Amino acid sequence: MGTEKEIFTISELAAQLDISPSSIRFYEDKGLIKPKRTKGNQRIYTLKNRARLKLILRGKRFGASLDDIAEIIGAENSEFTEVKQIENSLKYIELKFKEIEKHQEEIILFKQDLESLKEKLDERLKNLE
Repeated sequence: MGTEKEIFTISELAAQLDISPSSIRFYEDKGLIKPKRTKGNQRIYTLKNRARLKLILRGKRFGASLDDIAEIIGAENSEFTEVKQIENSLKYIELKFKEIEKHQEEIILFKQDLESLKEKLDERLKNLE
C-alpha cells in the first residue's frame, strides 16, 4: 500500500485532471487556487489545490460561471469553511432548480404553440389543395 502523493507540478496536475496547464494558471489568476512556490519560484500544488480544481471543473460541467464557482467555494485565500461551502452550494442548487423549472414551463408553452401552429398550417394546406 503506497501513500497518495501530496504535492504535484503543474504538468502532473494538468495530466491528472485532463486540462491544460494554462487552464490551471487561469484559475490561479482568478484567485480560485493558490499554489505554493519552490525556492526557484516553480509552482507546486497540494491535495487541497487538486480538490479545489476538481470542484471548479465540476461546477463548470454543471454550467456554473466562474463567479458562481468563486461564490460557492470562496477565494483560495479566504477563510471559507466547509460549512460555508455547503451552504453556498445549497443556495446555488436551489437557484438552479428554480431556473430549470422556469425553463420547463417555457418549453411546455413553446411546444403547445408549435402544435397549434402545425395544426393551423396543416388545415390551411388542406384547404389550398
